Amino acid sequence: MTEYIKWLRTYVGHAPVLQTAASVIVENEKGELLLQQRADDGTWGYAGGSVELGESVEQAAARELYEETGLIADELEMFSVFSGKEYHHIYPNGDEVYNIDIVFVCKKYHGEMKADEKEVLQLKFFAKDNLPENLSKPIVTPIMQYISMK
Repeated sequence: MTEYIKWLRTYVGHAPVLQTAASVIVENEKGELLLQQRADDGTWGYAGGSVELGESVEQAAARELYEETGLIADELEMFSVFSGKEYHHIYPNGDEVYNIDIVFVCKKYHGEMKADEKEVLQLKFFAKDNLPENLSKPIVTPIMQYISMK
């Protein structure tokens, strides 16, 4: 959770908020997608999170990728923006959001892959035709759209 969202939650509690997120679909040279098993609910998702005040979405995407996976994006390519009722989400702690998820693709990166101990149980590359069944609900449409374009 970003500092801005933490601050906002001190005023609104668990009430629904509009949350701008920047996310990254990482694809390796084999065409596999990097997913992370979330520590909060055990589902699988891609790297991403809330944009901080004054931060560009590109900066947020690169920051979240590094914080959650240890990878440094050499290039981020804009994929798409996802929003609307279907991006309503209630986190296990009760925080309710309507996400505007700005999703990037990263095929050029470097660094040592290392899961964030607070947010990520494990990191793993998956073949596009063999994704885990328990995908995090907010990433299902974006990841399926990405796969269908290939």
